[in-house]
Amino acid sequence: MDHSVATIDPTRIAAIGREAVIDIIAKHPRIGAALWWSAMQQDAMLRERIVALGRRTARGRVAYFLCELVWRQRAIGMAEDHAIRLPFTQTDLADTLGLTSVHTNRVLQGFRREELIALQHRRLTLLDFKGLQAIAGLTQDYLKFDSTPPEILRYYEVPERDREGTADRQ
Repeated sequence: MDHSVATIDPTRIAAIGREAVIDIIAKHPRIGAALWWSAMQQDAMLRERIVALGRRTARGRVAYFLCELVWRQRAIGMAEDHAIRLPFTQTDLADTLGLTSVHTNRVLQGFRREELIALQHRRLTLLDFKGLQAIAGLTQDYLKFDSTPPEILRYYEVPERDREGTADRQ
């Protein structure tokens, strides 16, 4: 790998060798389809992150990142409406967005004064979601939460054991 991985919270990981992954994908096409779709999601997020770092103002970068955090946590059932637990420090946030801690603090304070966000005890609430989206200049469309491609759906609609039985009969 040409990078390292770090976690913010305690995490459990497991190393899975390349051969094992190839074998799993060959034997379980639904898992392969899910991994492919996950990789496409990650690519979309990385492209959006590049745009965020290159073209957005500091306010736009912070607004974008806060909106994405809420969208992603909502997608996995970890958000209450527009509120999430925010495990980042301002330094973490600044490093993620290519800003200084001082500038990040100023942006967050401005968002609080404008009543766009509330941040208390590591709990972030987006009070004006549309306003933050406007500042960021984005929608969640790039995340494709509500549109799974037909190639993926066909694997989810028919259980693997049924497809294997069909293949044996043909």
